[in-house]
Amino acid sequence: MSSEDLAEPEGAALRVLRRAVAELPGTTRTGQEQMCSAVSQALTGGEVHLAQAGTGTGKSLAYLSAAMTAAMETEERAVISTATLALQRQVIGADAPLVADAVEAETGTRPRVALLKGWHNYVCLHKVGGGYPDEDEPTLFPTDAGSARAPEGPRGGLGQQVLRVRAWAEETESGDRDDLVPGVSDRAWRQVSVTKLECLGSRCPVRDECFAERARNLAHAADVVVTNHAMLGVAAAGSPGALPEHGLLVIDEAHDLVPRVTSAASVELSAQTVDRVGRGVARHAKSALEKLQQSASSLRLALDPLPAGRLVAVPPGLADAALVVGAAARAATSEMGGVGSDDDAGARAVVKSELVVLAEICERLVSDTVAARRDVAWIDRGREGSDPPRLHLAPLEVAKPIAEHLVGDRAVVATSATLQLGGGFEAAARTLGLGGEGGREWSGADYGSPFDYRHQGILYVAARLPRPGREGVAQEALEELADLVAAAGGGTLGLFSSLRGAQRAAEFVSGRVSTPVLCQGEDQLPELVRAFAADPATSLFGTLSLWQGVDVPGETCRLVTIDRIPFPRPDDPIMSARTEVAEARGRNGFMEVSVAHAALLLAQGAGRLIRRSTDRGVVAILDPRVATSGYGRFLMKSLPELWPTRDAQQVRTSLAALAAGVGGPARS
Repeated sequence: MSSEDLAEPEGAALRVLRRAVAELPGTTRTGQEQMCSAVSQALTGGEVHLAQAGTGTGKSLAYLSAAMTAAMETEERAVISTATLALQRQVIGADAPLVADAVEAETGTRPRVALLKGWHNYVCLHKVGGGYPDEDEPTLFPTDAGSARAPEGPRGGLGQQVLRVRAWAEETESGDRDDLVPGVSDRAWRQVSVTKLECLGSRCPVRDECFAERARNLAHAADVVVTNHAMLGVAAAGSPGALPEHGLLVIDEAHDLVPRVTSAASVELSAQTVDRVGRGVARHAKSALEKLQQSASSLRLALDPLPAGRLVAVPPGLADAALVVGAAARAATSEMGGVGSDDDAGARAVVKSELVVLAEICERLVSDTVAARRDVAWIDRGREGSDPPRLHLAPLEVAKPIAEHLVGDRAVVATSATLQLGGGFEAAARTLGLGGEGGREWSGADYGSPFDYRHQGILYVAARLPRPGREGVAQEALEELADLVAAAGGGTLGLFSSLRGAQRAAEFVSGRVSTPVLCQGEDQLPELVRAFAADPATSLFGTLSLWQGVDVPGETCRLVTIDRIPFPRPDDPIMSARTEVAEARGRNGFMEVSVAHAALLLAQGAGRLIRRSTDRGVVAILDPRVATSGYGRFLMKSLPELWPTRDAQQVRTSLAALAAGVGGPARS
């Protein structure tokens, strides 16, 4: 379905959107209004709709207008989920209040909006007050479920950071980590927060003041709840109570949902993990310690001979060791349940939570079978291959839990700038468990973009270059890259499939051009992006963090280069296992998994170029397979509709003209 095929009935959602837009310095956009009407129809009609909306469409205002009015009309709570912290802040801090004002002006009733994050995102007043032991080491279990945080560096020593958080805890109204400015390191935050399993619940002496409880109470009373994909991952992994009851669901940045759900359900097991848990048990249930230590030894003996890489089947010795560890963890949990006093309740809660997780991981490992695989298992020995072995488990498929726990029979809208891969929505729908046997029916539409891609940018595929090899960026590709950067006068965002490739390219190009070239790893990434954005002559080279997270509009980013098609690594255990499953079901596993993965990343990477209507530039792909392979057409149809060419001289001329301020990219 195209956006032109959609009717635009005058409804409450559209009137709310127009009121909200009128409060901004912007103008109305056809695609935004069409999207708002379609989302409103889907939510009020109990349907599932996939909505692609390009950068600049204003999709957040469109779906918020539809979701808020639908929540009021249907009396169903709406949950809105984002993938990134930046968008979550924008929605809760700016867009949602603006639309709520418009809803109130239109209907006379203001929708109640609440923000909900994972338990660990809120400071624990009981822990700050000394109710839990200090953490000498970071936990080995996941503690940030429900967080949409970006990595950050420490500010000051650990002790200074903790003291600052404790002082802040006495004055904050939200207790939300994101309201602490400047922030603190993950290790420091661990000293002042707890996971849901570690929480004392009704036994906590300051429960009435608990920030996490307050956030949940507000969410359960709200008409619209804003959360993040990590929380959806927790719900999809079998904890639906992580979210309040809701009948309407909007998934923004839906292209990122599958990785987040996969991450939320992934776990790790090692002998070091068991040893660490044992140290906690020793302080509270010494009689259970010996069995736990023996089980750690059994696990170490089972893991040590295993090479790094995927386990097609769980070796019998490893399964036996997991049974022993699980039994020891359950026995220790049982013993700890009847000892101790209220004075050490917090310390025991931490240890018991780790024991519960440990037992669950072991049960999950031994209950899986080759005939009915639910997980992918692999051994990790670190980059150098010399670290103690760690076993990882990740879900083989997440479409079924997404369909069961997230989609269900709700009204669902999934939106992103990159949902339509290969010219259709089928790949995205399949990842959400839609269609097919037993899947919900769905509709999809592309609401376009306010940008004129064909007149704002060029898509150059270097078809004459050799195919990339395993050794990294070819010499010919490096020379081509240097020529392009020189013609552009810098202003280049170089996207690479590996850090080694980015570093090699940065070193080579730096020796060939007179403009600065920065490379990921030389400083904290936010600092590098700021330096790149501040100087139109500076170039920035890096890996996946730059493919999806950088928003640098204007002349400072006039050339985006991509070294190769970003296929998953051949040894990626999850991707290889999912490919095998697709092929076993009679589908093309390479196209369904590897090419779809590459198409999404290519679209995300190419999308870094045009961020506003005045941007001009070139996307240069230095991998000839985009032009010469059978799957190249699928990849090309997934990219923004830039003006295509294979003429290197024309591209260099256009870049030189752009660098000189003559105008947009030249075309013949």
